[in-house]
Amino acid sequence: MKKLLSLILTVCLLTLLASCGSGNGQINEDTGNGESGKVTAEPGPESVTSGAETEPPEETEDRSEDTGTETDTPDNAETGENADGTDTGYAASEKIVFSTTQGAMIYNSSEPDKSAIIIDTDEKVTITMPTVSKTGDSEGGDECSFYGRNAAVLVMGGSDTMIIGGTVDTDAEGANAVFCYGGGGNAPGEASEGDGTTVTVTDTAITTAGNGSGGIMTTGGGTMNAYNLNVKTRGNSSAPIRTDRGGGTVNVEGGTYSSSGLGSPAIYSTAAVSVREASLSSEQSEGIVIEGRNSVSLEDCELSAKNTNRNGNARFLDSVMIYQSMSGDAETGKAVFSMKGGSITSSSGHVFHVTNTEAEISLESVEITNEDESGVLISVCDDGWSGASNSAVLNAADQELKGAVLVGKGSSLEFTLSGESSFEGFIGGEISDADGSKVSEEAGEVKVTLGEGCIWKLTADSYITKFEGRASDIKAGGFKVFVDGEELTGTGK
Repeated sequence: MKKLLSLILTVCLLTLLASCGSGNGQINEDTGNGESGKVTAEPGPESVTSGAETEPPEETEDRSEDTGTETDTPDNAETGENADGTDTGYAASEKIVFSTTQGAMIYNSSEPDKSAIIIDTDEKVTITMPTVSKTGDSEGGDECSFYGRNAAVLVMGGSDTMIIGGTVDTDAEGANAVFCYGGGGNAPGEASEGDGTTVTVTDTAITTAGNGSGGIMTTGGGTMNAYNLNVKTRGNSSAPIRTDRGGGTVNVEGGTYSSSGLGSPAIYSTAAVSVREASLSSEQSEGIVIEGRNSVSLEDCELSAKNTNRNGNARFLDSVMIYQSMSGDAETGKAVFSMKGGSITSSSGHVFHVTNTEAEISLESVEITNEDESGVLISVCDDGWSGASNSAVLNAADQELKGAVLVGKGSSLEFTLSGESSFEGFIGGEISDADGSKVSEEAGEVKVTLGEGCIWKLTADSYITKFEGRASDIKAGGFKVFVDGEELTGTGK
């Protein structure tokens, strides 16, 4: 009888605690010990979700800004600072610091530098069918881009968070929609291993309207998984798939990702980004930008870039830009772009542009449509950035390529065709930027390798430094190939 009575009392107590934690109760914690599920806060009331797992309510519950007052929430509970020593200044309408499941709830913030939700725990969190809204501009700058200040949803602390369905909308400056901060120090020019923070977003509609407001954002070594999302961004510097200092891993499958702002490619990579069976488009900007020693891998994707305006220091219009800014946002080293299947539609400028970095581009069975009258397939040159070399490798397997291959003085390219690939175009070094200013007047170092069964059809005289393959597989059509200044003999008609 005593054991039964004890069991009944325990169940009642647990039920009472769960009820207090999962509603709008005010809980004050000031532990400062960095333990799981703890949060260090300034004195005062706040809204914090407890660790009790709750079933989704039948009706939508409003988890809006009036459920708690603004409170600073550092991501490093021991110091109250980011790993690099900067002050965090985090605040949110709703803070989740324990494992929980929530469904069909409304999360809202209209205050500057205040997120709608912050998830800061090393435990699992599941949110289904949320309605998340964020307004209120931030002047946080790097704090927004590196650490997630003012994001609609910020996940950190090593959490494994799932967001299923619903909507996330932001209309503010510096208001990224779903932000995964991996906890890394984000030291300039270095990648981070992170603390295990992982965010998986599925079947969610995401829109952002302000500048500096990406769709899904990853930094500090975090991992972002996205499935069948519909992401639209309208602001400047607001890539739908966005990463920043410290990098991480981004896996995308299915969905549509579109941007209409300046400096807002569909993908901006300072991380390892992999995308399958998705639609990617940009109105004003490049389709894809890779900075430094990072990568983008596409498989069976449709990429469309109009790039009608140049952003910042850009001198060229292009659809895929691979570069190093030397700003400290990305490690220096070889960038990698690979694409298998799918299509690229390039409306203006060069299809590929490489500057101030090493780059490796691999294409296999990609349908490339170049609508620009210049017809430039790839340019590799020094266009004003400094600190690194301008060198690229272009590997084409079972690939049809057309257009001009331009390699400026002091730059280099290794161009290899394999399988049943073909190239219709020429190789030279006369390059002008989007304003018509000369960037280079003679070709740099270019090695061309034609695999067995591959064809090169000339459209103008070409200048290279090394050739491997059968000269007879070059269909000259009255034009010539010069190798290190000497005319190549034995070419086909």
